[in-house]
Amino acid sequence: MEQVDCVVVGAGVVGLAVARALALAGREVLLLEAADAVGTGTSSRNSEVIHAGLYYPPGSWKARLCVRGRDLLYDYCASHGVAHRRCGKLVVATDASQEPALHALRERAAACGVLDLQWLDGAQARALEPALRCTAALLSPSTGIVDSHGLMLALQGDAEAHGALLALCSPLQRLRRVHDGFELQVGGDEPMALHARSVVNSAGLHAVALAARFEGLPPPPQAYWARGHYFTCAGKPAFTRLIYPMPDEAGLGVHVTLDLNGQMRFGPDVQWIPVAERGAEDYGVDAARAAPFAEAIRRYWPGLPEAALQPAYAGIRPKLSGPGQAAADFLIQGPAAHGVPGLVNLLGIESPGLTASLAIAERVAELLRE
Repeated sequence: MEQVDCVVVGAGVVGLAVARALALAGREVLLLEAADAVGTGTSSRNSEVIHAGLYYPPGSWKARLCVRGRDLLYDYCASHGVAHRRCGKLVVATDASQEPALHALRERAAACGVLDLQWLDGAQARALEPALRCTAALLSPSTGIVDSHGLMLALQGDAEAHGALLALCSPLQRLRRVHDGFELQVGGDEPMALHARSVVNSAGLHAVALAARFEGLPPPPQAYWARGHYFTCAGKPAFTRLIYPMPDEAGLGVHVTLDLNGQMRFGPDVQWIPVAERGAEDYGVDAARAAPFAEAIRRYWPGLPEAALQPAYAGIRPKLSGPGQAAADFLIQGPAAHGVPGLVNLLGIESPGLTASLAIAERVAELLRE
């Protein structure tokens, strides 16, 4: 049986950041990925936004790690040549009845340490973005966009440069606690049995299911999957900043993001996936969903041309709260939470997971040091 100090399960952006942080700390790291490439799931199927940290309850892990992770991510991208742009965004009230909620959002953001928001009336917002329809807006200058694939390649390169090893096509089949660590059975074309002193479960969509299979752990919370679809719009972009409607209980609404080439894309919506349909991850986009997308978009961009939306891609978010429930926080379970030394579970790491990835990695390294 091969011996390794630390195994990280899942090579999405968070798993890569964790592997890098542990390798930089001098740990021997093996990163297991079931797919044939890094970041093929949620990490590469999102809005690629660097969030400022506006939306989350003060004191929550999402709030704390988003604000910390935002600053770390901007610095990392600048120092490692990862393409990104601090383009800013507007969160808009499309009628006066939404303005009290917009004020409340500004107060919540301030309580989380986001102090650079600017209140704009409708005329001021339209002076920045003439195509916009709104009665008021919050300008967030700290919001940006990033090349998620470039980021993951940089994190992988850093981790490997400090001794971490990546094993693709290597699904974790079984994990058992033993007196001096863990025994793991890894499948794939080259199955292997491992002994590890520490294990980090960063398996994204499958993290809860994996935690449920760990012997000796209390049952994990229920997992929910939410598919989000994206559409693009050809032609010259109507906006130079990201445009977000007021958030709803399931997410941040159908918003306008820009890629680094300036093309507009819209999304995501929310489509809950029943447990029975989670066997295969369906990333198809039904062109018929363009109609409700267009209806939502025209509330803040009435100039959206007819039949302009084209299906782009879809992503699936791992959630710990379901339809009609308040959004759950990240669940970062270290030994103090579950009583198993050397094990960290990262559950429900949805948005703002990409923004928070470097800060989550800091937290994991701290838990394993403790």
